[in-house]
Amino acid sequence: MRLLLDTHLLLWAAQKSPRISSSAKKLISDAENELLFSVASIWEFGIKYAKAPEEFDISPNELREGLLQNGYVELQIAGRHVLAIGHLPALHGDPFDRILIAQSAIEGITLLTSDDKVAQYPGSTRKV
Repeated sequence: MRLLLDTHLLLWAAQKSPRISSSAKKLISDAENELLFSVASIWEFGIKYAKAPEEFDISPNELREGLLQNGYVELQIAGRHVLAIGHLPALHGDPFDRILIAQSAIEGITLLTSDDKVAQYPGSTRKV
């Protein structure tokens, strides 16, 4: 299964946070699954990191490099992803989450999230 992790899950997995659920750990550690991350997540984290670097154990550069070294596939943002946002229901206003939802729908990837609002979107979104 192809899995796109949302920004929180990427950070929690990278930092081995106790906040990550056992179901998320199981899916992430399953070698049969192809793990992806969006450049939108690196962008979002970069903004948060710039505001309060002391709150994180890892920098955006370290996060990206670690993900790539651990076999994650980087998903670029394409015009078709951006255009798909306009067709999403207005359940959630966060632009980073909305691009992840659109990317997962367009690419046929399951989006893993811990966010209740994101999980309300129809399609391949799975709350873990």
